[in-house]
Amino acid sequence: MINPKRYYLDTFSVAEESLAEALKQALSGGGSYADLYFEYTTYGSLSLRDGAVTSGGKHTDYGVGVRVLDGEKTGYAYCESVTPRDILSSAKAASNIVSGGHSGSVEVPATGTIRAGRLFRGEPNPAADRYPVQTSWRDVSMDRHLPLLLSLEEKVRARRNDVVKVLASLSFSVSDILMYNSLGELKYDTRPMGTVSVTVICSRNGIAENKTVSKSFRTGVELLREELIDKLAEEVTSGIDQRFEAVRPKGGTMSVVMGAGASGILLHEAIGHAFEADFIRKGQSIFTGRLGQRVCSESISVVDDGTIRGCRGSLNFDDEGVPAQKTYMVEHGILTSFLHDRISAAHFDTAPTGNGRRESFRYAPIPRMRTTYMESADAAPGDIIASVGKGIYVDEFSNGQVKIGEGDFTFFVKSGFLIEDGHLTRPIKDINIIGNGPEALSDIRAVGNDLKVDEGAWTCGKEQSVPVSCGIPTVLVGKLTVGGE
Repeated sequence: MINPKRYYLDTFSVAEESLAEALKQALSGGGSYADLYFEYTTYGSLSLRDGAVTSGGKHTDYGVGVRVLDGEKTGYAYCESVTPRDILSSAKAASNIVSGGHSGSVEVPATGTIRAGRLFRGEPNPAADRYPVQTSWRDVSMDRHLPLLLSLEEKVRARRNDVVKVLASLSFSVSDILMYNSLGELKYDTRPMGTVSVTVICSRNGIAENKTVSKSFRTGVELLREELIDKLAEEVTSGIDQRFEAVRPKGGTMSVVMGAGASGILLHEAIGHAFEADFIRKGQSIFTGRLGQRVCSESISVVDDGTIRGCRGSLNFDDEGVPAQKTYMVEHGILTSFLHDRISAAHFDTAPTGNGRRESFRYAPIPRMRTTYMESADAAPGDIIASVGKGIYVDEFSNGQVKIGEGDFTFFVKSGFLIEDGHLTRPIKDINIIGNGPEALSDIRAVGNDLKVDEGAWTCGKEQSVPVSCGIPTVLVGKLTVGGE
């Protein structure tokens, strides 16, 4: 949602002249660039267990962060107040950090300075808003949401007779953001987020199985439709019978088919982080120095996209005021771009890609993903499975670990199937998949025509936590290590 500029200036009780004065103070000790990041966020949550409210409420977060860049050095300070005195004090603190406490003129190294390049001076355009809101979460009392969560539990219980516990929750946030920098760029928007999740625990013959499903979008209260509740109830109760029947397969090296949608988390973790340009700039990524090289089959294109309307990972602008965009990291098998914030873009003398993100005003931005996915190719999912003599099909992951420098990864698989003679046979669970990101990327034998961007509440932790989305079509990896019996 994009309100008029006056709304944001009034929200933070600032004038454009005072913003310029704060940046003048921030650069008083030297530096090539400075910016201000104002945030006012309302958070809300409501949780039920077996029809009883276990927690709920609203709270707010409010403040401003000031950043100063001088070559490879960053000075950052924040305050939980936006009075002129406190803003200037934070600006001075950031200046002192980057200059070592010295005031006056400081020579700025040429390498690593922020180059103006293309400026993004234009005012935000409400017609191009990627997350319009009909009804703000701020305008509806918490008790209005209770019937919906109760309905969700009822529909879950109605679908199965072995349910022993249902946990349902709603969480939301609304963030007013105002950014201003020493290039003269002023950006602002209001970012909504709504998430509904449900967990079901079923019991059979003394054995319990559970499943969790969530839906999360950048939208307002209009998210809470009966269709959403029906979809959550259906998805969380499907596949439970297979989990009771699932076995741990014999381990070894074998072909792995990754199902469309949530399997994209493996793409995000095992490959996506290695394309973030701070790792490239520091020489810590396995893809360092490989720009322009072939890294996989020409049938593969990998995208990080901030422009999908209403998507959890989308933005109008990143947290440095750079317009979000669709960035091809791999295009037809060629590594074509890394994911840049302003610092890495300056280092590589290229344009930022709109990937500078931060958890809140308390943090400086760093390169982060938004919605990361592999584009569809032309293989039918059924044909991909049919091509595998022996392997596994997996569709739900958790607890992944990745070494960025080496590219090695391990993921815990919660559900899937054995593939025997081209058919899905016995359900499997509780196994690990082990491999190397670049090797797995280059060993993809087939890409399906069924790209699905998952709608779950994915959150990425890399020093800070930010909301993201991920997706993938059905994909066949020729050889991965499966840890089983």
